Amino acid sequence: MALSNEQKKALRAIGHTLNPIVTVAGNGLTESVIEELNRALNDHELIKIKVSVGDREVKKQVIAEILRITGAEMPQQIGNTALLLRRNPQAKATLSNLKR
Repeated sequence: MALSNEQKKALRAIGHTLNPIVTVAGNGLTESVIEELNRALNDHELIKIKVSVGDREVKKQVIAEILRITGAEMPQQIGNTALLLRRNPQAKATLSNLKR
């Protein structure tokens, strides 16, 4: 489901205060990175990640692969930092960045 501009604006406001919790480095998408991304998205629903893998095209491909594998949406990307969203109806209110 595509996000409206109002939804993206609200998510960016929440994401502004977040710190990146997953870093994808030169090794790319390893199995452990994917597991951590899925765990973080299940717990927090809205996360910020850092992708430091090289030039723009490689970064674009890695982010596209992350979105495909996790089923998340990307409300915002600035430089090496991307904001990812995957809603979880069973998320705990104490962990979710959307329900606080």
